Amino acid sequence: MKALRADEETLSPVHSVYVDQWDWEQIIADRHRTEAQLYTTVRSIYTALKQTLEQYKEGFGSSLSLPESITFVRSEDLLQAYPELSPKEREHAAAEEHGAIFLQGIGGALSDGTIHDVRAPDYDDWTLNGDIIVWNPVLGQSLELSSMGIRVDRAALLKQLHSSGRASAEGLPWHQKLISGQLPQTIGGGIGQSRLCMWMMQKPHIGYVQHGVWCPETRTKYADLL
Repeated sequence: MKALRADEETLSPVHSVYVDQWDWEQIIADRHRTEAQLYTTVRSIYTALKQTLEQYKEGFGSSLSLPESITFVRSEDLLQAYPELSPKEREHAAAEEHGAIFLQGIGGALSDGTIHDVRAPDYDDWTLNGDIIVWNPVLGQSLELSSMGIRVDRAALLKQLHSSGRASAEGLPWHQKLISGQLPQTIGGGIGQSRLCMWMMQKPHIGYVQHGVWCPETRTKYADLL
């Protein structure tokens, strides 16, 4: 997937208007709509990530490394562990501690009434989704490489639409097909191409690996932007 977010308001070293992802979607049986299926898929993607990094290191050399296995942590767990931190700061702390995490449960309300981050109510099941996040030593912060999850079924769609105040969306064509059982159950997500490249190459800004339009101040700070 290649797209432009023309209405993007906040740009950063890891966030540009241009979006490039490896998007994927896999049909699964209804009985596989489970946490076990989610974890198996996350581990498969993480294994591919580790193998890609090792090939890069063989060809170009790098001190970057990943832990042997990814750590699974829930957004509620981070709230309890770091109640004084913002959601993004919690991600930084967990990624620095573990090296690589899968942060599960994004979009639904936490115990304090807040949400960790926004996730569309008609996309992932908020209990069976999450982000693959690694530690970025160059920026000294966490870096989300993939957002993914088991997609909503009828029950999850209706629950999440109502809880987010968007019940009127039930009547839309895609939503009606899902509610009536015409669509299969799937799991899917996206893996950021440029983010993965900047992380492996240990570049301080996404503009080093993708061509973009940046303000003069940003180009002055990062002289080698594309």
